[in-house]
Amino acid sequence: MAECPTDLINELFLRLAATTLVRCRAVSKPCFSLIDSPEFISSHLRRRLETGQHLMILLRGPRLLRTVELDSPENVSDIPHPLQAGGFTEVFGSFYGVIGLCNSPVDIAIFNPSTRKIHRLPIKPLDFPERHITREYVFYGLGYDSVSDDFKVVRMLQSKLKGGKENFGYPVEIKVFSLKNNSWKRVYLMFEVQILFIYFYYHLLPRRGYGVLANNHLHWILPRRQGIIAFNTIIRFDLASDDLGVLSFPQDLYTEDDMDVGVLDGCVCLMCYNEFSHVDVWVLKEYEDVKSWTKLFRVPKPESVESVDFMRPLIYSKDRSKILLEINNAANLMWFDLESKKLTTVGIECDSSFTADILVSSLVLGCKGDPTEAQRRKEQMVPKSNKRDGFLSKGFKLKL
Repeated sequence: MAECPTDLINELFLRLAATTLVRCRAVSKPCFSLIDSPEFISSHLRRRLETGQHLMILLRGPRLLRTVELDSPENVSDIPHPLQAGGFTEVFGSFYGVIGLCNSPVDIAIFNPSTRKIHRLPIKPLDFPERHITREYVFYGLGYDSVSDDFKVVRMLQSKLKGGKENFGYPVEIKVFSLKNNSWKRVYLMFEVQILFIYFYYHLLPRRGYGVLANNHLHWILPRRQGIIAFNTIIRFDLASDDLGVLSFPQDLYTEDDMDVGVLDGCVCLMCYNEFSHVDVWVLKEYEDVKSWTKLFRVPKPESVESVDFMRPLIYSKDRSKILLEINNAANLMWFDLESKKLTTVGIECDSSFTADILVSSLVLGCKGDPTEAQRRKEQMVPKSNKRDGFLSKGFKLKL
C-alpha cells in the first residue's frame, strides 16, 4: 500500500461537486478534516466561481426545492424544504450556495441545499402587532458582507397604520441579522430615507420584495403608483455599514409604470416592462457612476406567453453570447441570443408555481453531522475477523 500525497487529494477534491464531497467525508478522518476545514471550503468556493463548474438552476416551489445542473439539465434532484411547516415557504436570495427561507417574519433560516446544512435564525419579535403588517409585502434580503466576511439577512416591514404624533407616514422597522454574531440588530433611518416611507408600498408585485445583491449592497425597488407615488426609487442597504440609502438611476426611468431591479454578472440592472411587447434591460456598469447606466438589450415577448409580468436575467452562457432569462416563472426559462435576439427554451419541466435562481455548488455553512461517527458505531457491531484491512481508514492510501 502506498500513500497518496495530501496535495493531490486536495486538488482532486477541489474538482468535485459539494454533494459528492459530503459523501467523501465518510471515507476517513483525514478526508473529514480536510473537507470541513475553512481553508478548503474557501478554496472550493473560489474554484467554483472562477471556473463556473457545477452551477445549478434552483427551482423554488411552495413545498419543494429542485436543483437542475446547468450544463446537464437531465440531472435533477429534489430537496424537501427543511423549514416546511404546512404552509407556503418563501425562498429569498441565493449567494455562494446559500439560500434564505422563511415561513413568516419570525420564522427564518439560511440553508445550503448541497450539504443540507440549515441555520435557523433566532426569533426577533416585530415592533408592530402582526395584524398591522401584510406578510406578502415584507422586504427580505440575503447577502454576504465581504468586508466583515459575514452572511447577513435583512428584514424590512411597514405598519399598515399611520404613525401617531411622533411619526409621520407609515412606520418602518428594519433589522439585520449577522450569522457571525448569531444576533439581530435594529437599523435606524436617516431622515432623507425615512421620508420615502410616507407612503405604504402595499402594491409590490410578487418577488419584488426580495433584495438583489451587488457591490456589497442589497437593492429593492419602491415602485411609483399613478396618482399617489410620483417616482420609482431604488433603495440600497450597505452590508458593511448597515445603512439604508438610495441608488441613482436615469431620470428618464423615474416615471416608468412597470420597473424591476435585478443583478447580472455582478452589476445592478433594471427591467422596464411593456408587458405585451418587450422588456428593456439597463445595466449599471460602474456602481457609483450614474452616467454608466446603459441600455444593454431589449427582449421581445415570447409567443408562448400572453404577457410578460416578470423577467429576470440569471446568468451569461460560458461564451457570453447568450443570457439565461426567467420569464414570468421557471416554466419559461429561455436563453436569449444577444446577436440574433432570438429566444430558445431551456426545456426544463416544471409548472408555473416554480421560480428560478442560480445556485453555486458550495460547502458554505459546513456539512450536516459527522458521518464518521455513524461508521464507527457500525464497525463496533461487526466481529473483528470480518473487518477489512483498514484501507482508507487511517489516511490517504491507494493501491499502486
